[in-house]
Amino acid sequence: MKQTARSGGVVDGQPGTSRRLLAPAVIWLLLLTVPIWFPWLGGYNLLATRALTLGLAAMGLNLLLGTSGALSFGQAAFFGLGGYAAGETLMHLAPSTPLAIVMGILIGGLAAAVLGPIAVRLRGIYFSMITIAFGQAFYFIVVNWNSFTGGEDGLLGFSRQPIDLGNFMLKLDSVQYYYLVLLCFAVVAGLIALLLRSPLGHAFIAVRENERRLKFLGVGARNLLWIAFTVSGMIGGLAGALYALLNNFISPAALHWTLSGDFVMMCVLGGMRSFWGPLLGATVYVLAENFLSSYTNNWMTALGVMFILIVLFFPKGLLGMLRARVKS
Repeated sequence: MKQTARSGGVVDGQPGTSRRLLAPAVIWLLLLTVPIWFPWLGGYNLLATRALTLGLAAMGLNLLLGTSGALSFGQAAFFGLGGYAAGETLMHLAPSTPLAIVMGILIGGLAAAVLGPIAVRLRGIYFSMITIAFGQAFYFIVVNWNSFTGGEDGLLGFSRQPIDLGNFMLKLDSVQYYYLVLLCFAVVAGLIALLLRSPLGHAFIAVRENERRLKFLGVGARNLLWIAFTVSGMIGGLAGALYALLNNFISPAALHWTLSGDFVMMCVLGGMRSFWGPLLGATVYVLAENFLSSYTNNWMTALGVMFILIVLFFPKGLLGMLRARVKS
């Protein structure tokens, strides 16, 4: 006789609802309490905020890489454009942190929406190459536009501004800014989760799994990829704006294709077919960079070796490895 599972039980070998919700609950609890426990481990709030910001950008890229199966090396272009948009907004439009963040989203999304129809006409390595070309074009524009962007020296002279909440002034010190970034991350994570559970999200996965069959059903894969490309650009622009406000500085390096490669590495490290994989990959990347760079200038070599080992032995990433351990 089959037993009916109650909360936390098992039905035909499948975990109950409470068990499925346990991991996200633990993750959110850890994120909410980072300023409390992270300093005890030798970390600091700005490092945690950096990991969360880069994780946000990696989650945006994963809509293309992990969900839709399109390898893009142009995420840094939208990330950098969002950062410069935030800085220029604070310097020339209004000293408003929320406005700077909104402008980062709009500029990143607009650039992706305009370039998307061109990029999605290609597949495979050709799609990857054209996204590199787009990113490098923006990179050289920023480097050569000295009067507006600061050129190779980067954009200086702006800083995140306190947010007036009426009876309370949010000064955005290191702890308060972490929670602002966490709020943005939570909103985006929630929207991505809803998107992936929607028919549109299932269509993204169908593009990855069998684009030819999708065409037989009368669904245009190009339009789907364009939507994913645009949403990814908006999330990248948001992450770039938050990153610029974190450092009160943005440089052309934020648009370089090598940073796009870092975002790809974060997705693969954590697990590009999992929801939380990009965040885990970004956290490991940032912590490894911070730890290894204090001992050697060749920290990228060690990180590269770790990346190779994970790709060879754990193709589903660190999160996939952890899940396999738990099941065993």
